[in-house]
Amino acid sequence: MAERYLHIITHDVPWPADFGGVMDLFYKIKILHQNGIKIYLHCFVNKRLPQEELNKYCEAVYYYERQKNASHFSFRLPLIVSTRRSAELLLNLQKDNYPVLIEGIHCSYHLYKGKLINRIALLRLHNAEFEYYHHLALHEKNLFRKFYYQHESRLLKNYENQLAKKVKIAAVSDHDVNVYQQLFSAPNIKHLPVFLPYLKAAGKEGIGCFCLYHANLSINENEAAAIWLLQQVFNAIEVPFVIAGKNPSQKLAFLAREHPHTCLVANPSDKELHDMIAKAQINILPSFNNTGVKLKLLNALYNGRHCLVNKAGVEGSGLDTLCTIAEDADDFKTAIKYLYAIPYVIEENEKRQQRLQHLYDNQKNADKLIEIFWSEQ
Repeated sequence: MAERYLHIITHDVPWPADFGGVMDLFYKIKILHQNGIKIYLHCFVNKRLPQEELNKYCEAVYYYERQKNASHFSFRLPLIVSTRRSAELLLNLQKDNYPVLIEGIHCSYHLYKGKLINRIALLRLHNAEFEYYHHLALHEKNLFRKFYYQHESRLLKNYENQLAKKVKIAAVSDHDVNVYQQLFSAPNIKHLPVFLPYLKAAGKEGIGCFCLYHANLSINENEAAAIWLLQQVFNAIEVPFVIAGKNPSQKLAFLAREHPHTCLVANPSDKELHDMIAKAQINILPSFNNTGVKLKLLNALYNGRHCLVNKAGVEGSGLDTLCTIAEDADDFKTAIKYLYAIPYVIEENEKRQQRLQHLYDNQKNADKLIEIFWSEQ
């Protein structure tokens, strides 16, 4: 078989794989490498530094500075796109005619402008981004940032509408497939599940000793979910409650201190977070948006005990049968009181494994990608 080469363009540096936005990227690169694919990786750099680890899986790794000065603010292009318009990237892509995997709307500028005609290209849709930014705007209190999120959402909706009709797309959730088909009449979009580090459902039998909400707390809607749990759910439940995640605000820290039975863990290591997920009796993960796939939920399903979510947290994921679902604060309170007294049984891992393996088998999903790029060769 002839050697197969692939360009992958990522919106950020995909190592360390320590948050949801890059986990899918890294484990996709790893499994494609294991399948003999020769990868040319192109990364946009913001705050994350170049990583030697990526050289283990790639023929070459190129880094491009994300341009975030005021000149890149646009009334036509979304900022997440306009700050990644790299001429150097295009020159590197034009050195050959290998297929191109574009990770996220963020990296799609040259595809949008028709610079990749006559070669195989696939857009990996991480979210219906216009919906994601709309929800960020809803939960933003700072007026300047609120305006930015609203402006970005409007631009993204128009941009995604145009792009959806031009390109082949692989979305991370059925919900996003449906949005693109119904709203944008996307002619060529399919569901391709995320790639994960987890292999086996491993929730610990028995009863844990606290409830856990974990997330990137610097994202406003995640902070809003934590505050909602504090003020509307755990305000009347005498159960130990742990909030853990990246960069919590002073406001959240103050509110956590004011609530009895509550502990805030800022910036836990991967090992610490894994330990908390495993020891919790209930992983509680309400969401205020239904786009993409919630990787923190997958982490909890693979490594934790009971999972309590709302409908938005599982919509389009196929994971609803593995979770307890509640909607309003009273429903969450009732579910917590019930689940906190119910031992987790090892048979639940078998049920989870069957469903999770059906959806999130890295090799099976890598085969789907390989088929897209090389089916005609």
